Amino acid sequence: MSVSEAFEAFARETPAQFGAWMRAVGELGDASALDERTQEIAYLAVLAATGLHSGLDFHTRRALELGASRAEVLSAVLVGLPAAGNRVTSALPHVLAACADASGPLSG
Repeated sequence: MSVSEAFEAFARETPAQFGAWMRAVGELGDASALDERTQEIAYLAVLAATGLHSGLDFHTRRALELGASRAEVLSAVLVGLPAAGNRVTSALPHVLAACADASGPLSG
């Protein structure tokens, strides 16, 4: 699974801060009442709504690995449409590419 160039640089160039960040991410996940699949789907909605495209490939693939369907992933991207507006649609090309790369054309 690929991560963004920025995330790779973060890990490589500032390992202490990266380690602290990853521990915090892990602890937040452990504290969540959501199962991992639902958390990934929700995170896709947040990434799309905030315009943070660099994590879309990784988190789309992770959601699919955890059993999310293509339709669920696309719906997650669009869930923020009423609140965040049309900006969420700019995430669609990134998510569709990750879906296609993950396992070819998906249905659902």
